[in-house]
Amino acid sequence: MAKAKTVYTCQSCGATHAQWMGKCKACGEWNTIVEERVIGAKDTKSRNLIGTAAKAMPLGAVTMTQENRLPLPDQELVRVLGGGLVPGSLVLLGGEPGIGKSTLLLQLALRTPLKVLYISGEESEKQIKMRADRIQEGENKCYILTETNTDAIIAQIEEVAPDLVIIDSIQTLQTNHVESSAGSVSQIRECTAELLKVAKQQGIPIFLIGHINKEGHIAGPKILEHMVDVVLQFEGDQNHLFRILRAHKNRFGSTHELGIYEMQGSGLREVANPSELLLTRTDTPLSGVAIAAMMEGMRSLFIEVQALVSTAVYGTPQRSCTGFDTRRLNMLLAVLEKRCGFRLGMKDVFLNITGGIRIDDPATDLAIVAAILSSNEDIEIDDKTCFAAEVGLAGEVRPVNRVEQRIHEARKLGFKTIIVSKYNKLSDQDYGIEIITIGRMEELFSALFG
Repeated sequence: MAKAKTVYTCQSCGATHAQWMGKCKACGEWNTIVEERVIGAKDTKSRNLIGTAAKAMPLGAVTMTQENRLPLPDQELVRVLGGGLVPGSLVLLGGEPGIGKSTLLLQLALRTPLKVLYISGEESEKQIKMRADRIQEGENKCYILTETNTDAIIAQIEEVAPDLVIIDSIQTLQTNHVESSAGSVSQIRECTAELLKVAKQQGIPIFLIGHINKEGHIAGPKILEHMVDVVLQFEGDQNHLFRILRAHKNRFGSTHELGIYEMQGSGLREVANPSELLLTRTDTPLSGVAIAAMMEGMRSLFIEVQALVSTAVYGTPQRSCTGFDTRRLNMLLAVLEKRCGFRLGMKDVFLNITGGIRIDDPATDLAIVAAILSSNEDIEIDDKTCFAAEVGLAGEVRPVNRVEQRIHEARKLGFKTIIVSKYNKLSDQDYGIEIITIGRMEELFSALFG
């Protein structure tokens, strides 16, 4: 019989202690330490995957081979992963409950030509079948398994020999080597370690779905995000149709790429050109609306910025933002008042980024300022005009990166005019669109309203 020992583990950070205490010495959280029993022996067949001990070798003796990425039918997921799925990688996908994590990976399992093993610890086979019928895709090479024990899961992986494994979710799995409930720090850490060995030894990519806590972080120890190769976050407001897939960590590609989906009754639809959906086309121009040309990774997006400026009803003026940093809005308002003379200190200012998208690109500053001025003067901006520039504290209009890519995308979407900083270095070529260059905030008002 293997000997069992008692450890006291923090449910917040995963640190272990020799005895119970009210406050964790590692992270400082209170009442997060629980008692767990861990079995010392770990020499079962399912865990002894490597077999022989590794030997040190010179770095120059390591031979490099071209690692071919596995093709996926989901081009938005391919973009975020950095060009495809790397064999033997461990990918963690987190997000709010009901945001569409399981739907996204089930669609992937049903559409890919790869042999997929879909393992669920939350649903039965009939429930998975119902969701698959709703997505209306054929499941030719998709195997499903409802199991929570890691030994049984590893045995099925060895028997089925899939090209891809999807586990929904890591918080529901349990291993016999830790005597604690599913979802505890020890269980998550041990189960992930076992699956990591399977992925690396057999070269099978594994997707793990992870729950998040009320703070928005992935539930479990922080070491979970360090163990995996890729950490993806599925974001979006459930009241909006759009879902955004971001990479918070990626050992095989950039973390600046973005994938956009639209939630439909039959599942998630890839949005190849989100600018056309994020822009509202109205019959009559409206004041307080401006179009910003922003960048997300290598992709240029055109979003609609809405501003409302009104006289403060109460003593203290309100500053409210949806999808934008309120502190940066206060900075832009201070620049308008100090450098340009607009008296906005006693007025309410409300800002909204349409489509439920949150932006942090400094190139949207000029569009936000234009929308505020348009609402304050109650004069509409031409809907064929867009903006791409940063605003400095001295009231200068600063240049932004990849301005030529933004200009070409604006022309493709039918815009007639784009306003940028005069400090951007542009070539003499004909861009097919009118380019207005300004250097100070005072010039923006003249360029818009004469």
